[in-house]
Amino acid sequence: MIEISFQKINASNLADVQKISLHETQKHFIETVDDCLEEAATVEEWRPVAILANKEIVGFAMYGSFGPQKDTWIDRIMIDKKHQGKGYGRRAMLALMKRVVTEYDVSTIYLSLTEHNTVARKLYESIGFVYMNEKDPSNDELMFHYIVK
Repeated sequence: MIEISFQKINASNLADVQKISLHETQKHFIETVDDCLEEAATVEEWRPVAILANKEIVGFAMYGSFGPQKDTWIDRIMIDKKHQGKGYGRRAMLALMKRVVTEYDVSTIYLSLTEHNTVARKLYESIGFVYMNEKDPSNDELMFHYIVK
């Protein structure tokens, strides 16, 4: 059984997290880990975390909640190219959704993705995210939401 867990980024895991990379065909869909960490250093609401499968770092995610309405986002999630195809992405996403709902006590989670990222879209829609027929005005990405039942 695969156990998915999350770990805050710190001095003991930073180098391993920074080694996470994607296949060449995926790199244009998402910022690098370093870009994400730089953004998290300037926006205190972002929570960057390492994704672990059975205590081994296999990916990275970043989430946060903003404003009085507590707009809660799973902003980035990536599984290292050598760990893709093992079901970690789906398991990590489901575990991250549970973590976000519990941590922020919210009933809606948002995310956005580039229009051509059909693999991610298929995964998110299979989990229950719904396209909102909107594009993020800051980056023209497709916006999705998940309403907790």
